[in-house]
Amino acid sequence: MSDRIPATTDKKPAPQADIINIHTLSVMVNNQPGVLGRICAVFSRRGFNIESLVVSQTRDPRFSRMTIGVSGHPEGLTQIILQVNKLIDVIHCVEHTDRDAVSKELVLIKVAASATERTEILQIIEHYNGKTVDLQEDSLIALISGNTDKLDAALRLLNKFEIVETVRTGKVVMARGLTET
Repeated sequence: MSDRIPATTDKKPAPQADIINIHTLSVMVNNQPGVLGRICAVFSRRGFNIESLVVSQTRDPRFSRMTIGVSGHPEGLTQIILQVNKLIDVIHCVEHTDRDAVSKELVLIKVAASATERTEILQIIEHYNGKTVDLQEDSLIALISGNTDKLDAALRLLNKFEIVETVRTGKVVMARGLTET
C-alpha cells in the first residue's frame, strides 16, 4: 500500500453513469459562524459530494457568498436547493449555468523547470494567457485563470514536466446582466 498523497493532477476515476455533471450553486448567507457546517450537512444527508467550495464576504460585511460545485444524483438537486433555502441564515440559493452566469476559476501550478525545459513551459503558460508569478533557478509558479476546460487542458500539457504541486480555487460565478448572483 502506498503512502503517497494523491495530487490534484492525478487522474480522476471516470464519472459513474448515474451521477450528474458538476452543478454550480450560489448561496447568499448571513456572515455568521456555523452557517457553512449546516449547509454542508444538507449535501451530505442527500448523498451529494461537494467538488469545490469558494466562500467570501460580499461588499456588505453582514453577508457572504458561497459558490458550491456539487455532484450527485440528478433527482435530488432541486430538493437540496429547496432545503438549503429553508435554512436559517440563508438569504437565497440558486443554481447557475453558463447561459445565465459567467464562471471562472484559477490554478497555481508549481513546475520543476530546468534551463532546457523552461522555454517550452513558458510557451504553454503564455498560450493559456497565464502569468509566471514566481521564477527560481529550478522551478516556477504559473497562475492560469479561465473556465474548467481551459485549466484542465493547460494541466494536461504541463503534465509532461514535473508538476511539484497545484492549488485550484474552484469556480466563482456572477449572474449576467443586472440580475444579482
